Amino acid sequence: MANILIVEDEKNMQDIISEYIRKGGHTCFTADDGVDALMILKNNPMDLMILDIMMPHIDGFFVCKTAREMSDLPIIMLTAKSDEEDKLKGYEYGADDYMTKPFSLKILLAKTNALLRRFSSNPSDSVSAGKITVIPAAHKVFLDGNEITLTHKEYELLYFFMMNQGQIFSREQLLNRIWGYDFEGNTRTVDTHIKTLRQKLGGEGKNIVTLIRSGYKFEVAK
Repeated sequence: MANILIVEDEKNMQDIISEYIRKGGHTCFTADDGVDALMILKNNPMDLMILDIMMPHIDGFFVCKTAREMSDLPIIMLTAKSDEEDKLKGYEYGADDYMTKPFSLKILLAKTNALLRRFSSNPSDSVSAGKITVIPAAHKVFLDGNEITLTHKEYELLYFFMMNQGQIFSREQLLNRIWGYDFEGNTRTVDTHIKTLRQKLGGEGKNIVTLIRSGYKFEVAK
């Protein structure tokens, strides 16, 4: 059972999602707008947030960006738009997945459970490469001994690369491994996340190597 925050200003939709997620075995908290959502996040530990984009007062993009400064909880964004730029903007702000309205509640619950499983996985105490150390049990990343903040997908990418050092992965393979086979975006999402991940890793960002027409690999620079 997990604590799920559902942020949706349309009351009927909010009730439908909440009821289905509760039937899936989770505890639901609800917010009618972004202001309420940030207040709930500030005062209550949440395991995942389902976040609508179009809301009064402050939109979902601002909520997503602010939530990322407070927590690394997984975020699924809901949108009535299928516009690619909106999705890329959401990922840049830290969203982990997208659902375009109208959507399947069954798929939403499946994505929720998949993110919760990934987030809670802790197969080893720590993994290190160069100046980077990942502690899966705490979902923390340290760069030269100092903790850095990554979004959930940036963390998953880094951890996946470090667990598979030297192996080459195409953008399509990374989408399937990190975002899942039912992901609704395209390979530009991978490039966007790797760009921001490299920036956060500073000099160690060069360990993520781009291979023309092939994809990416992680290899500690010598």
